[in-house]
Amino acid sequence: MSGPRPKFIYLKLHLLVALLATTAIFGRLITLSASGLVTWRTVLACLGAAFLVAVVLRRKLWLPWRQGAALLGIGVIVGMHWICFFGALKIANISICLAGMATVSFFTAFTEPMLERRRVRPLEVWLGVWVVLGIVLVAGFERGRLLGLAVALLGALLAAVFPVLNRHMVRQQRLAPLVMVAWEMAGACAICLVCVGWMDGGEGYAALLRLRGWDVLWLLLLGWVCTVFAHAYHISLLRHLSAYTGNLAMNCEPVYGMLAAALIFGEHRELHPGFYAGSAAILTANLLHPWILGRLRRRKT
Repeated sequence: MSGPRPKFIYLKLHLLVALLATTAIFGRLITLSASGLVTWRTVLACLGAAFLVAVVLRRKLWLPWRQGAALLGIGVIVGMHWICFFGALKIANISICLAGMATVSFFTAFTEPMLERRRVRPLEVWLGVWVVLGIVLVAGFERGRLLGLAVALLGALLAAVFPVLNRHMVRQQRLAPLVMVAWEMAGACAICLVCVGWMDGGEGYAALLRLRGWDVLWLLLLGWVCTVFAHAYHISLLRHLSAYTGNLAMNCEPVYGMLAAALIFGEHRELHPGFYAGSAAILTANLLHPWILGRLRRRKT
């Protein structure tokens, strides 16, 4: 990680994580199936980002084919990650899903060095393991959900790949975040449309039309605020942060999400003693990482 760091960069990162934590709330409020929810999310995000770029900002949306193909490919990875995330929730439950997704910082400790062609940092590996233990405490221990856990682990692996690729694109190609979001959401939408036909028990695309109550409003907020704004903001932060630092902070998302669920839905059963111990472990890892890196940089200078 190089270059100047804004004064409040870590605060901005955790505000982003708190915003992303609301996706679990919307996921509970929206009555659609997991695949239908993700498909609508990507459709609305793609259209919203394209509208902002072309109409509001009046910037060129079209890119050279190499850049466009690369962003579409990243979008496919993002879409598959979301399918795995909501699929794990459907197959198992939120505890198993979060326990599996917690491994993202551990995976990133290996994927970022591999894709950026640098050595693995033992500090990142050990902090990743520490966070995994923290999330296991937060989520609790349950048996008989191996398939859901496997799907969540696949989603975590995918989540350890696309931020690294995004960081490369934003630093090497100098692309505007909203342009990247528009192209990536097009790729995510494409893979979701391919998958939706076989993920809803044979209902196919008819499942996308089973909107009820306030679903449209929640989908608009999920697609435009929690996806277009949050994804573009995340990409802009990657100019100053490594993918590992970003994904380490993202492990606070289930903590924020469970607290919000407890306040909104009264899910106090989630706040068992392990919740506080696990939350302390996750927050400690997030505080230790920049502190240790700062001390190492000062030693070198």
